[in-house]
Amino acid sequence: MGLLLGQIALWRTGVAGRSRTVWGGHAAGLAGMALLAVTEVIATTAAEDPHPSERTDLLDILYGGSSLATGLGLVIVGVAVVRAGAWQGVRRWLPLALGVWVFVPMTPAIMAGFLPARLSITGWMLLFAALGWVLMKADRDRV
Repeated sequence: MGLLLGQIALWRTGVAGRSRTVWGGHAAGLAGMALLAVTEVIATTAAEDPHPSERTDLLDILYGGSSLATGLGLVIVGVAVVRAGAWQGVRRWLPLALGVWVFVPMTPAIMAGFLPARLSITGWMLLFAALGWVLMKADRDRV
């Protein structure tokens, strides 16, 4: 849920602009992250299920769909942030990096096995932590 709040905070900054394309990117990213949160709750009920099974197949679909929607939304928003130029330096590229990360390296790493998947997800979480820091700093600078 914290990642969802981070995306809402990114939306509220307006650094990507307010076009329909940007709105669609935010909506896709938020919907993907909300579905990912629901998927995580469902996954806790399937912890003892064998893999593969009908239940774990459903989880695979939900994880894949939610991750791809989040990644696509963040790529759209990230491109808009870069183009808008409201943020400078490394933070300008952070939303785009979050979206691209889903497709390279995270998706291939998830297919490679447990350890590569966990390492790539950890990298994604660190990028989200950096976004949170940037958003908190930006909010503090406005006050």
